[in-house]
Amino acid sequence: MEGSSRRFSTSRDGAPKLLERRGSDGDAETEPSRDTRTHFRVCRFIMEIGVKLGMRSVPVATACVLYHRFFQRVCLREYEPYLVAMSCVYLAGKVEEQHIRTRDIINVSHRYFNKGSAPLECDKEFWELRDSVVQCELLILRQLGFHVSIEHPHKYLLHFLLSVKSLVNRHAWSRTPVAETSWALLRDCYHGNMSIRHTPQHIAIATLYLALNSYGVELPVGEKEWWQVLCENVTEADIHAVISDLLKLYDMEAKCV
Repeated sequence: MEGSSRRFSTSRDGAPKLLERRGSDGDAETEPSRDTRTHFRVCRFIMEIGVKLGMRSVPVATACVLYHRFFQRVCLREYEPYLVAMSCVYLAGKVEEQHIRTRDIINVSHRYFNKGSAPLECDKEFWELRDSVVQCELLILRQLGFHVSIEHPHKYLLHFLLSVKSLVNRHAWSRTPVAETSWALLRDCYHGNMSIRHTPQHIAIATLYLALNSYGVELPVGEKEWWQVLCENVTEADIHAVISDLLKLYDMEAKCV
């Protein structure tokens, strides 16, 4: 789907496999850092088409997690990542009860790579691509053992925000976009595999912690730190581990422009 840099072939299990992926210098991309950049770009693709498809934040997050879980089990060079991403969006819509038509996913994805283009005709190429998305969905389900129920940090962050808001001066809270920043940081976490490296509670606490510190919002001091009160099993090391991974993603963004 990216012009001449990608070609498809059908594997034994019916899913299209990547025959060739080469960099601008003609060398095959085999370095782990390149794989990480690829995953970052593909998750950005998932988020952008998710917005254009009118998907809620949780289904988009689910699609990203499914994508990372899949490539945690298989080699990136074995399968076309953007096709896997399209199938993850399709599957996530089912999991989160916001069903998205394959035709819409294909057309929005086509426009993502071909700005201003008309919708695809329902010709042989379209139906082959549709079949590829469906077959790839089945492959993802088999690789994940049909375990596609995902617990996200969203519900924890909502609870933590409400708890912290009650402890802060309402004027100070209204002057600083702590809530908006926390949600934005949480969304950015899904560009990488943080969702399968850290627990949902720790991610939620860390994004709120970073947002509060960014705006210099101080909470009342008690026997325990506020984050220990909200989440007993989190340590300061856990929080900094999440923040460190998130900062690496921001550094990755600069390299993926």
